[in-house]
Amino acid sequence: MDFDTKDYGPKPYVVDVEAETLENTNFRTTKWTGKHLQMTLMSIPPGGEVGLEKHGHIDQFIRIEQGVALVVMGDEKDSLTFEETVEDDWAIFIPADTWHNIINVGDVDLKVYSIYSPSEHPYGTIHPTFEDSEADEHNHQ
Repeated sequence: MDFDTKDYGPKPYVVDVEAETLENTNFRTTKWTGKHLQMTLMSIPPGGEVGLEKHGHIDQFIRIEQGVALVVMGDEKDSLTFEETVEDDWAIFIPADTWHNIINVGDVDLKVYSIYSPSEHPYGTIHPTFEDSEADEHNHQ
C-alpha cells in the first residue's frame, strides 16, 4: 500500500502520528493545514539536515520519532549559541524569529513531525527531497 500524502486540513482529523511519521519517506509531507496550525512529517537521511532557517512569526514544535539529531539555534544566523543532541521521543521547541537547523547525526533516517503555529507551508506541500524543498518557490529564509 502506498503512503497517503493527502493534506486533511482543515477538516477534523485523528491520526496515529508515530506510525505516519515512521512510514513517511518524503523529506516533507504536509498532513494537516488549518487556519492557525499545521503538521508536517519529515524524513531526513543520515548526514542530511532541515537547513538553516528562521520563521519570523511562527513558533514551531518538532518531535523526534526515530534517529539522532543535532539541534542548533540562535538569534543570529552566524551565532547559533544553542546546541543539543536529541533522539527518539525528544521534543524541540523553536521560538518565532529564531535561526535553527536540525542535522541528522545518526546512521538511520531521522523521522520527525513538526507543528507550526500559524501554518508555514502552502496547503498540500510535498517535497520528496531536500533539494526539492530548496528549489520550491516558497523559500522560508
